[in-house]
Amino acid sequence: MSDIESKITEFLKDKTILVTGGTGSFGKKFIRTVLERYPVKKVIVYSRDELKQFEMQQMFKNESRLRFFIGDVRDKERLYLAFRGVDIVIHAAAIKQVPAAEYNPMECIKTNINGAENIIEASLYTNVQRVIALSTDKAANPINLYGATKLCSDKIFVAGNNLVGDRNLRFSVVRYGNVAGSRGSVVPFFRNLINNGATELPITDENMTRFWITLEQGVQFVLNNLVRMHGGEVFVPKIPSIRIVDLATAMAPNAKQNIIGIRPGEKIHEVMCPRDDFQHTIEFDNFFILKPSIVFSNIDADFTTTALGEKGKLVEPNFEYNSFNNPHYLTVEELVELNKHV
Repeated sequence: MSDIESKITEFLKDKTILVTGGTGSFGKKFIRTVLERYPVKKVIVYSRDELKQFEMQQMFKNESRLRFFIGDVRDKERLYLAFRGVDIVIHAAAIKQVPAAEYNPMECIKTNINGAENIIEASLYTNVQRVIALSTDKAANPINLYGATKLCSDKIFVAGNNLVGDRNLRFSVVRYGNVAGSRGSVVPFFRNLINNGATELPITDENMTRFWITLEQGVQFVLNNLVRMHGGEVFVPKIPSIRIVDLATAMAPNAKQNIIGIRPGEKIHEVMCPRDDFQHTIEFDNFFILKPSIVFSNIDADFTTTALGEKGKLVEPNFEYNSFNNPHYLTVEELVELNKHV
């Protein structure tokens, strides 16, 4: 067992974890991983869709440590009830579809911004110790409403650390890119077209690139950051990029690629560490930290060293980490192999 794995095991022993949006792709993978690998006391799924909870109950029907709680992150009073006895909150609930957010902005704001505020307030008035909120590359220099709401959410969680007083409570954020094969992503979309006999695949732009991470990698990154966080950091993993045309070629090498234009609010390339934030960006071996730009009254941390003792250094002026300038791209052959396991 690695040192970080032993730290996670020790930290999670007899803890109760609540996952908002726990029936989503990340939530299910995170919960399965935690229940299989760590001696937790209990895991609570908090979500608003009773059908998805029912289906998840069938997947885990022999697991006595799993509980289900119907509720919406918009409902602060319900969160107060759900957070009683909870030690750790993983906040994965969000409205994520870019076009849906563009056409329904107030609904996105209610869930992604007001919901974030509710999570913080419920944590402050219960005995929660650690909160990690999942973010997105679209929150960096956002041009769409979804990204803008997640940037607001990130800022809210970072600033939440100034509200905890002498409590053993900390808030941090994890930001990463597209999750291979997650619900609503391009892989199942392409696969459905292919399975239905499509002879061509729609490509929004032939130059488009994206960061690419597997569910397993995303889950492990969140678990690692539970034990390396001081509070107030935005954690960004070093992950590969892909070209959308390469993904289409890997999935259907003989299919025609039909360029259809980008959707409302889409970028050609995504950013995770913006150039405007270079003075706050610290590089480690396998990840970056965007240290808080505000000063905390109760956290005196050197963010160039994690709580695990990992050492990093500030990046060079004007540094930017985006999916285009990323030195690591997956090849078509690597995508073919990866898709076998997605």
